[in-house]
Amino acid sequence: MHVDRQALDEAVAKRAFTGVVTIDEGERRTLERCEGFLHRAHGVPMIPEARIAIASGSKSFTALSVLRLVEQGALRLDQPVRELLGDDLPLVDAAVTIEHLLTHTSGIGDYLDEEAEWEVSDFVLSVPVHRLTTAEAFLPVLDGHPQAFAPGERFAYCNGGYMVLAVLLERATGETYHQAVRRLVLEPAGLASTGFLPLNALPADAALGYLDDEGDLVNTLHLPVLGNGDGGAFTTAADLHRFWLALLDGRIVSRATVDAMMRPRHDVPDEGLRSGMGLWLHATHPALVLEGYDAGASFRSTHLIAARTTVSVLGNSSEGAWPVIGALAKAVDAELRA
Repeated sequence: MHVDRQALDEAVAKRAFTGVVTIDEGERRTLERCEGFLHRAHGVPMIPEARIAIASGSKSFTALSVLRLVEQGALRLDQPVRELLGDDLPLVDAAVTIEHLLTHTSGIGDYLDEEAEWEVSDFVLSVPVHRLTTAEAFLPVLDGHPQAFAPGERFAYCNGGYMVLAVLLERATGETYHQAVRRLVLEPAGLASTGFLPLNALPADAALGYLDDEGDLVNTLHLPVLGNGDGGAFTTAADLHRFWLALLDGRIVSRATVDAMMRPRHDVPDEGLRSGMGLWLHATHPALVLEGYDAGASFRSTHLIAARTTVSVLGNSSEGAWPVIGALAKAVDAELRA
C-alpha cells in the first residue's frame, strides 16, 4: 500500500498525535510509527507494543461473544431481550430482540446519546466510576431512558444497546462480561495482549489516555474503571491484525456468521461508513472497520479483506488521531479503487 509520507507527517503534527500507526500486509509489517508518550509526565516514549484503549472499537468483541452463544444455542437472534432482563430496565420495549441491539436498531433510550450535545471532557456517568466493574453494575445507569422509536424502525447508534448485550452475556453464561469475552473471543483469536485493564492500575506497557493534545490530564474519572460492553478494551497494533485474520478465517465464529456480520444493513453518512452487525463497513468497498472515540482515545482499524491488510491508528488522546486517520483513509481508498 502506498502512503504519502509527507501527508502523514503533516497529519501527525496537526494535532500533536500520540500513539501508534501501523500497516500489516499479510505476514509483513510495512509501516510502523510511534509518536508521543505512554506516560507524558515521566517522559516514557510510545512503543510499538503499547496496549492502547480503543473505546467503541471493542463493541465488536461484545457482538462476537453474543454470536458465539447464538451459534451454541444459548441465545437466539430473534430472542426478545425481556426474557433475560426480567423486571429490569422496564422502559425497554418488549419487542426488542438481540438482533436489534446488535444492529443499533432497537430504539432504546441511550444513557450516552452521541447525537446530543456532548463534550469528550464531560463527566457523563451518574454513578461512581469505581463501581462499574461488571455489566450488572451498569443497570442503574441504563435505567430510566424512554424508548426513542419502535424496534426495527431505523438505525441509531446506541451505546446503551451494547451495555444491555453485556448484561445478557453475564446472565446467559454466569460469568462476568470480561470473563465471557476472554473465553469466547480473545482466547480463540489468540489475542494475548488484549483485554480490559483497570484505569486506576494500568500496567507499565499500557498507555495513559490524555484528554488534550498537551498536558497531563487523563481520563480516569471520565470512564468506567473497567471498560465493558460498549467499549474500553486495551489492545495492540499486532493484536488488531491477528483479530481480523482470526475473524475472517472463521476462528472466532463460523464463516456463515462472519458473512452475516459483513452484510451491509444501513448507510451511515455521518460516519462515512456502512453498518453491518457488530461491525462497521467501508462505504463502498469490501473492507471492515473498527472505530472508537472517547475521553483519552481516538482509534480506527481498517482491514482490506482481499489483501489481508490491516491499517491501524491507535491514539491515546481524545482528538490527536483524527488527522492521521483521515490521511490514511485516503491511502486505503486509493488501494481499494486500484
